[in-house]
Amino acid sequence: MRVYNAKIIEPKWQKIWSENKYAEPKDDYTLPKKYILSMFPYPSGRLHMGHVRNYSIGDALSRYYRLKGYNVLQPIGFDSFGMPAENAAIKHGTHPKKWTYENIDYMSHELEILGFSFSKNRRLATSDPLYTKWEQEFFIKMYEKGLVYQKSAVVNWCEHDQTVLANEQVIEGKCWRCDHEVVQKEMPGYYLKIKDYADELLTCLDSLKEKWPNQVLTMQENWIGKSYGAQLFFSFDETSAAKTGLKGFNVFTTRPDTIFGASFTALAPEHEVVKAVMEADLLLPEQKSTLEKIINLSPRERSQMDKEGVDLGLFVIHPFTGAKLPVWCANFVLIEYGGGAIMSVPAGDERDFDFASKYNLPILNIFKNCPIPHTEKNAILENSGFLDGLDYEAATAKILAELEAKNIGKKVVQYKLRDWGISRQRYWGAPVPMVRCPSCGLVPEALENLPVTLPDDVEITGEGSPLVKHPTWKHCKCPKCGKDAERECDTMDTFVDSSWYFARFASDERTWPSTAFDKKSVDYWMSVDHYIGGIEHAILHLLYARFFQKVLRDLGYLRDSEPFSHLLTQGMVTKDGAKMSKSKGNTVDPDDIIEKYGADTARLFILFAAPPAKELEWNDSAVEGAYKFISRLYDRAGKAKKCGAIPELNHASLNEAEKYARLKVYEAMKKGSEVYENSFAFNTLIAACMEACNALNAQENAEIWAEGYYIILALLEPIIPHVCAELSAELFGGANLRDFAKLEVKDEVFVSETLSLAVTINGKRRAEISVSVDASDSDILSTAKTECAKWLEGKEIIKEIIVPKKLVNIVIKG
Repeated sequence: MRVYNAKIIEPKWQKIWSENKYAEPKDDYTLPKKYILSMFPYPSGRLHMGHVRNYSIGDALSRYYRLKGYNVLQPIGFDSFGMPAENAAIKHGTHPKKWTYENIDYMSHELEILGFSFSKNRRLATSDPLYTKWEQEFFIKMYEKGLVYQKSAVVNWCEHDQTVLANEQVIEGKCWRCDHEVVQKEMPGYYLKIKDYADELLTCLDSLKEKWPNQVLTMQENWIGKSYGAQLFFSFDETSAAKTGLKGFNVFTTRPDTIFGASFTALAPEHEVVKAVMEADLLLPEQKSTLEKIINLSPRERSQMDKEGVDLGLFVIHPFTGAKLPVWCANFVLIEYGGGAIMSVPAGDERDFDFASKYNLPILNIFKNCPIPHTEKNAILENSGFLDGLDYEAATAKILAELEAKNIGKKVVQYKLRDWGISRQRYWGAPVPMVRCPSCGLVPEALENLPVTLPDDVEITGEGSPLVKHPTWKHCKCPKCGKDAERECDTMDTFVDSSWYFARFASDERTWPSTAFDKKSVDYWMSVDHYIGGIEHAILHLLYARFFQKVLRDLGYLRDSEPFSHLLTQGMVTKDGAKMSKSKGNTVDPDDIIEKYGADTARLFILFAAPPAKELEWNDSAVEGAYKFISRLYDRAGKAKKCGAIPELNHASLNEAEKYARLKVYEAMKKGSEVYENSFAFNTLIAACMEACNALNAQENAEIWAEGYYIILALLEPIIPHVCAELSAELFGGANLRDFAKLEVKDEVFVSETLSLAVTINGKRRAEISVSVDASDSDILSTAKTECAKWLEGKEIIKEIIVPKKLVNIVIKG
């Protein structure tokens, strides 16, 4: 018996691949290309099984396309800036930089012993100064183009991490990183104008249909949130104008046709009118307390509360009826959408109806013969002045014309998407490359002074930004006038780092010091052919990456409008019914699996246990089963005849077991193309190869074994590369891997000499028979009766029916 030893085989082939530069992309840009990219990891210290699953998928595709003759780029790097490094510095008394790069070294080794064929030449970390240099240049170019601005705004603030969070980083009212409660706080910060690209981000989703999961497309579409409506101005009455010093305010509505049903207006707590009321001290103490409580809640938390509000003691004039409408502040109105002001129509909106009912505000029914609230667009209007008798479309067109004629409103498009606040008050991130000069004001750093790097001599305490406290780092010269100035002490959101790394990977690494992107290589490799990662990044990373791609295109750095042609989102790895996590004590260390079974076993299990998009439940016995399959594959290789090319066989001369073995091998071969190029259901391919191996084992012909292994080892090489490379070299000198692209399916194996027919008696299935394809009806009936003799004994046969190539039905009596 041949004994499989992963500890000998795997290091051997990893050394060979490294020496041969197997994973490095070729410089020949005339070759067909595949750019396979898995979302890069945060260097937390050790890989987990979620990483192994992600990278096993990407590596399988990369190895397959190399076998098919493609020029393949499969890079890896580390998303290495971020709060965990600072938290580790506090906990362990180490420097974030030291902690990060030690982890990178360890995880890089883990990636190598798993046999992943990542390019070493293009490995990077986003905390590398050279990476920061170009990121800071992009920021400056965006600032010069007006795509970056600074403002004071109410932001999501994590008290634990002492930093600002984007809306997308607040998950159920908590920080996405540390899971602590998020509060609302007014702070100055830098913003990227992602909203300027909202329409293009939305319309370009059409080009990704059939290539990205529908769920991701829907999530992005909903997050961008395009809606059509009207913006109109409500004027204060004289008393209210005097109280606030304002003339009135604009409201946004998606239903201008319901304007005659407006009975009050509602403002977000952050609206300028509410601020004016607060500053003028026009509210009672309990009203102030209610407002402050609402302000300190995130938009998500507000949406989950019961409707709550405060009467501001103000009135606006209805633009068509002249009626005075009370002005309220309400927790369900968001400043991020439509300017934070709405006209409230209780008869046509459930939230308005609930709010009006709670506070006894007027409810004006404007819909003919409809119960209220009525939110559909299918009613005829009444009690609506010049809109009476009109349906939704006619009323909308007429009211928009009236608003524009009176110069008090217009048709507008609104988006839920907000500009991206990227300022973070922490140390371990890319510094914002701006300078504050007493004479020149806020100016960008000179490009020749980039990168602006972090000081090493800092103390990480967890309280505020070490950059602010540093005695010298922030002091600099103004790049414009040369006078003493101060650096900006904010660092950039780490999602900026991961919003362009894919294009950097595509650039020839020999040009990295001199340019952000080498046009020739980037134009060849981009866009990414297959991007692989978790669906939890559907809104965060993927939306930001699409935005950056378009910005860098418009700045002249890149050519394409979309970064990722195809997206594959893999499911979570769970154990005991829950997502693996250290806090739950249900993690599995990949190093332990490799030590006990080898990397190929880990890879085989992870791709066999479930389709990539589905959740994968860890199963120790299934890991053992994967190891046993590889051991059998290795052992039975001794039955195959060694040869330098695929054997030529006379199919007609083979016995039934030999023919069946060939059939299963070529069925697996057919399955391979479909799986690697379309479905990515690796579990079905592995199952087909297992069936083929079982069929091979049921016969003794060494040439059939050789043909089977010639194909099966090539099919499985992308999944379990070490053992397949070892056996391919031993049996065929590696010819099967070199010639894989030339292998063709043999149609002869699919030509059957027998038919399988079901036999039913009085319509009930009783047996299945195998007959020659040339069998006569009498022969078929004779075989069927013999097979079903016990059901026919003592019975009178009334009728015999043969459905060609399908079944035999015998009708009996008695």
